[in-house]
Amino acid sequence: MALEDIRAERVQKLGLLKTRGIDAFPAETARTHAIANIRKKFAALAKAKKTIVAAGRVMARREHGGSMFLDIFDGTAKLQAYMKKDVLAGEYDLAAETLDIGDVIEAEGILFKTKKEEETIEVSRWAMLAKSLLPLPEKWHGLQDTEERFRKRYLDLLMNEGVRERFVMRARLIKAIRDFHEKKGFVEVETPMFHPIPGGTIAKPFVTHHHALDTDFYLRIAPELYLKRLLVGGMERVFEIGKCFRNEGIDAAHNPEFTMLESYASYWDEEDMMAFVEDLFIVLGKEIGAQGEIMVDGKTVIFKKPFNRITFRDVLARYAQVSDYDGETRDSLAVRARQLGVDAEPRASKAKIADEIYKKVCRSYLIQPTFLIDHPLELSPLSKRRKENPDEVRRFQLIAGGMELTNAFAELNDPIDQRERFMAQEREREGGDEEAMRVDEEFLEAMEYGMPPAAGLGIGIDRVAMLFGNVKNIREVVLFPTLRPKA
Repeated sequence: MALEDIRAERVQKLGLLKTRGIDAFPAETARTHAIANIRKKFAALAKAKKTIVAAGRVMARREHGGSMFLDIFDGTAKLQAYMKKDVLAGEYDLAAETLDIGDVIEAEGILFKTKKEEETIEVSRWAMLAKSLLPLPEKWHGLQDTEERFRKRYLDLLMNEGVRERFVMRARLIKAIRDFHEKKGFVEVETPMFHPIPGGTIAKPFVTHHHALDTDFYLRIAPELYLKRLLVGGMERVFEIGKCFRNEGIDAAHNPEFTMLESYASYWDEEDMMAFVEDLFIVLGKEIGAQGEIMVDGKTVIFKKPFNRITFRDVLARYAQVSDYDGETRDSLAVRARQLGVDAEPRASKAKIADEIYKKVCRSYLIQPTFLIDHPLELSPLSKRRKENPDEVRRFQLIAGGMELTNAFAELNDPIDQRERFMAQEREREGGDEEAMRVDEEFLEAMEYGMPPAAGLGIGIDRVAMLFGNVKNIREVVLFPTLRPKA
């Protein structure tokens, strides 16, 4: 039957309910128990012959003469409902005439087990809570198009238990990350989403216009520069979990709107932050995995101390055969990138070409938790330099399952050095690099009042959910990912 015919038939059933004075969308329900609680306490409730009221969506319907079996699901669990004509009389006929798979109902009755030991409620009264006008997709054939799953996530959640479980897991991850920070003395804060100057990382921003102020603002690409102002203001440890926006490509690892954690601790350096990150991910591993182990693409990832470490230069040498990064010129590295199948922007600097080689070629080899350290200065305009090699910075990234999970620094707090790096970024931008940072005078002024030495951490929540959910596409862990609007 065509979809429009199914809908027309259901609209007629809705009309039948209305003609009988029945509100098919009532505001109240008499539900006494969530189905999960019914299943948990089933034996005691059944023995006591206690009348209970369950509510949920009809997921299946089976008729046998003068009786009907329904499977109802409320988001916590499923329960079989048994309707008998000789018990319900006219209410049974109404159910037979108007009930469809997808309807939300409540069912009152006592509990029993069928001959097949199926836990069941014998219905003595039922009521419609929401009449569905469109049919649910068939379990095996109705929602296979990937983009349709993302566009109609509500159906994806309803029909696929694994998808629901993945988003519950994501919520548990966020809670565990928040709890861990709070236990370590971090204060959760909120900073602006609208920025007069984009900053905090190297990325292309979204632009919007504020009519009352007649001024352009930028959706934040990172909260970093505001959080650092709080360190100047005497807040020793702060963190924020929220949305960031980057006007860049969409692929398996990137969504323009994404969830980020950033945290900053005064009087810490990158080694303190590494220890913090190790402890955090061991907690996450135990929270979500089995004894700190998770499966990623058929491989076991084990979160235990100490995590591996590898330098930026060593990762290029080991996995891309760039054995002498310092001896390479920009052009020779570009040739090597092409040999490896890596396309670099024509204006890309040597360090950015190296970063592309690392991302496209090397990162996938880092399966066990590994800290990537000693990045080139040019890639990290907000990080302190290493004293032993001023062309490198005190930065690390945590990689696991071939995926970047965190980015962290010993934060630059010298306002003069910071201004010089901003100016270098400004020259890059004037040369055509739309992602380069701009000079933020208000942030520099705050720094001139004295920012304590500090370590900063950024965690891509979506990436962490991908890792722990064992999925390869970021859209599988974002409830409503960015999609091209339907024509």
